Amino acid sequence: MSKNYYDNDIEILDWGEDENETQVVDSLESTAYKKKKKKKEKIDFKKEFLSWAWLLVVAVVVAFLIDRFLIVNANVPSGSMENTIMAHTRMVGWRWSYSFGGEPERGDIIIFKFPDDERKNFVKRVIGLPGERVKIEDGIVYINDEPLQEDYAVFKDKNDNFVKRDDSGDFLEMEVPKDSYFVLGDNRNDSEDSRYWITTNFVPEKNILGKAIFTYWHNGIEFKALS
Repeated sequence: MSKNYYDNDIEILDWGEDENETQVVDSLESTAYKKKKKKKEKIDFKKEFLSWAWLLVVAVVVAFLIDRFLIVNANVPSGSMENTIMAHTRMVGWRWSYSFGGEPERGDIIIFKFPDDERKNFVKRVIGLPGERVKIEDGIVYINDEPLQEDYAVFKDKNDNFVKRDDSGDFLEMEVPKDSYFVLGDNRNDSEDSRYWITTNFVPEKNILGKAIFTYWHNGIEFKALS
C-alpha cells in the first residue's frame, strides 16, 4: 500500500518493498542457509564403515547358520549320479527331511558322511532299507529276491558311452542292518558306493546329513528338482 510524503511541496510516493524482490532475497537466504547446513553435516566415514561392516558380519553369520543347521549346499565333483545329477553341478539338500520321525525311503537321494572317511560327504540313492536282503546279479538289483525296477540307472564305459548291464558291479546277498541303508550311484559303472566300501557296506543313519532336494548351476543357470 502506498504512502504520500511532502518535501518542499513535492509529493513523494513510497510504494514499499517490491514483492518479487522480497522473494528473491528469501530465496538467496534459504540457499545460503542450506549450503551452510550442508557444510556442517559432513559425512562421518568411520560411522559409515562400521555400519556396513556390521551388516556384512550379520549376513555372514546368517549364511553360516543356514548352511550349518538348515541346508547342505555342495558341489558334486564326479559323475557317479549321472544322469540324475551331472558332474560339477551345485546341489542343495534339506537337513530336516528326516527329523521328527521321518526316515529315508527307497529312491531318496541322500547326502551323508562317507563311512570310510567321514571328512568327505557323498551323495547316493537309497536302494536297500533296514532289514531287507540286497543282492546284485548281472547288474540287476534284487530286494528280498524281487528285481528292482530302476529307470534312473545307467551304465557307461570309461569314455562316457552307454553300455549294457554287466556283472562288474555284482554284490553278494547281504541283509541291511538296523538303522542303516544300502546306497548306489545312478551311474553304476562309475560310482564308489555300498558295493565297494571297506569299513561297512551300509550308511549308518547317524551319518545322513539330509535329503537332496534340487540342483542348480550346470552349463549356466539351471534349476532341477530331485524327486
